[in-house]
Amino acid sequence: MNLTILGCYAATPRTFTNPTSQVLEIRNHLFLIDCGEGTQVQLRKNKIKFSAINHIFISHLHGDHFYGLIGLISTFNLLNRKNDLVVYGPKGVEEIIKLQFKLSNSWPQYDLKFVELISNESEIVFEDNKVIVKTIPLKHRIYTNGFLFQEKLKERKLNVSAVQNYKIDTCYFQNIKNGKDIVLDNGTTIPNSALTFDPEKPKSYAFCSDTIYNEDIIPIIKDVDFLYHETTFLESESELAKKTMHSTAKGAANIAKLANCNQLILGHYSTRYESIELFKQEAKTIFENVLLADDGKVFEF
Repeated sequence: MNLTILGCYAATPRTFTNPTSQVLEIRNHLFLIDCGEGTQVQLRKNKIKFSAINHIFISHLHGDHFYGLIGLISTFNLLNRKNDLVVYGPKGVEEIIKLQFKLSNSWPQYDLKFVELISNESEIVFEDNKVIVKTIPLKHRIYTNGFLFQEKLKERKLNVSAVQNYKIDTCYFQNIKNGKDIVLDNGTTIPNSALTFDPEKPKSYAFCSDTIYNEDIIPIIKDVDFLYHETTFLESESELAKKTMHSTAKGAANIAKLANCNQLILGHYSTRYESIELFKQEAKTIFENVLLADDGKVFEF
């Protein structure tokens, strides 16, 4: 599981920083999370293949989180995209995108699907045999969700020396990896635990977009491996954070601590501060395992 930060600064784009967008690589999926201005340029810079992105998750309809979406969808069309694209986001995202296509008479030639979200409860929005994605209801000035990405348990690992010792035919290997016991020709049952090793622990990643301090999300993200939490302000601007319904670094750290997260990643920094290191310093007073997102940074989990 890898995370590429395309942009992680608040509001207005600058020549050297970009608003929120990131790509999560998990179990052969490339999920694009939020799509601020400049996202497709950042995808190019980071050498991420456009055609590998089949699912886009939009947290909310503030410009710094989705104004790059129409451009990216249009570029996919110019590149003669064939495979389907699914956009998950708040109710209204389909209307916004389709209005632009209607007025420009430039409808995509591939199948573009929208899954619009309205629930204030956590719900599953994507699931296959490898990954499950759930919403994390947040509290912001408009309807907003974060997203929890969880790997499913992989098949058990074959103990090659053990199966060779019992002279088990290869035709039974998949059943063994699926957790089944094996009965030998002489009637002896070999328990699966003697033929396999436990798979590695599934990893999980939580993306929490703009939100005020909100302990309601703790049961949803409990024990998550990696938590990205947007933290626009330091505690010295806590009143401004409340007014604009954003978080502070200290608040994000407290959420990570209460949820027993393994690692906290901070982002969405206000540009009023001299250094983003100040966010890390403040967060570490509450929670030790803190990392800073930055444009172009790749986290290898």
